[in-house]
Amino acid sequence: MTDEHEGRGARHGGPPARPADAGPPRRAAGALEEAWGDLVATARRTVADGLVVGTSGNASVRVGDTVLVTPTGVPYDRLTPADAVGVDLDGRQVLGSLRPTSELPMHLAVHRETDARAVVHTHAAHATAVSLLVPELPLVHYMAGALGGPVRVAPYAAYGTPELAAHVLSALAGRTACLLRNHGTLAYGDSLEQAYDRTAQLEWMCRVWLLASSVPGHSPSLLSPAQLREAGERLRDYGQPGPRGGG
Repeated sequence: MTDEHEGRGARHGGPPARPADAGPPRRAAGALEEAWGDLVATARRTVADGLVVGTSGNASVRVGDTVLVTPTGVPYDRLTPADAVGVDLDGRQVLGSLRPTSELPMHLAVHRETDARAVVHTHAAHATAVSLLVPELPLVHYMAGALGGPVRVAPYAAYGTPELAAHVLSALAGRTACLLRNHGTLAYGDSLEQAYDRTAQLEWMCRVWLLASSVPGHSPSLLSPAQLREAGERLRDYGQPGPRGGG
C-alpha cells in the first residue's frame, strides 16, 4: 500500500513530512492493513459462495513473521480494519484484542511446515460429505493435478487440537489441499486468491464425484495415475505469465 504522505514535504520544498527512519514501520503497517483487508474479503467470500455457514471456517495470511487470522466467533461482515488479529509463528498474539480462530494450531502448523503464504479452511458441504465416505477423493477430474495429486482425507480429531494439526500435515504431504474427516477442507497457496481457488476447485470435484456416484447401476470413470501426472505437468504452464499465471 502506497503511503500518500511520503515525500510530500519534498514536493513543496519543505522538510520531509516524517523522519526517514519511520519508513519501514509505516510500510510494514501498510502491508498488514492491506493483507487484513484481503483476508476479510476472502472470509466473506466463503460465506457468499456457500462454503461456510455463520462463523464456521477460517483463514490466515502471512506477512513477514506475522500471521493474520480471522477471529473466533465474529461474523465476517462485522469485521473492520480495527479488528485485525495477528500472531507470531509460535502463536503469541502480537496484534489486536480479539481472540484468534480456534483453529490457530492448524493454521500455524501449515505456515511453519510448508511454503504457504495463505490458508483457507471451510466446512464446504460436498467436501465434508466426501470426507465421510473415502480415504481420498477419487480421481474424477484432472484438476486434482493442480493440488499435487489425489486429495487425501485427514483422520478425525477434535477441532483446535494439536492432533488435528498433525493429521492435516500428514494429509498435505506433497499436496496443497486436503479433506478433514467429518469436518471440511483446507487449502493453501502463495496468496489468498490461490488458496481460495484451490478450495473452490476441491469442493467442485467433490460435488462431481457425489453426483456421478449417485447414479444407480453406474460407477464413475476415473483417471489413471499416468493421466493425472500428464495433467499436472500441463497445468504448470496454464494461464498467463507473471504473478497470476499457472492458476
